[in-house]
Amino acid sequence: QVQLVESGGGLVQPGGSLRLSCVASGSISSIDAMGWYRQAPAKQRESVATITIGGSTRYADSVKGRFTISRASRNTVYLQMNSLKPEDTAVYYCNIPLGPRNYWGQGTQVTVSS
Repeated sequence: QVQLVESGGGLVQPGGSLRLSCVASGSISSIDAMGWYRQAPAKQRESVATITIGGSTRYADSVKGRFTISRASRNTVYLQMNSLKPEDTAVYYCNIPLGPRNYWGQGTQVTVSS
């Protein structure tokens, strides 16, 4: 079992920045990839960025050049979000795929509005 706790969401003006954090606990020794997803109202959850234990990263086209995913340790991942746009407004979820299961955090709200 793995538990995920996200933090760092909030309200920010367009063009602003936020940094999200996710810390995993429990059976963390087998963790490889970690990622961030987001879900806006009335939309499907989508992948934002992922990072492997080796540091390989992937980004959604909509956030390339603005968001940076990084990893402090096997169980801690960050998402630095710059040049935020209103369309980035969503609940952001931390994700760990582990074997046959996907583990999710409780989500943190990011609202970009003037």
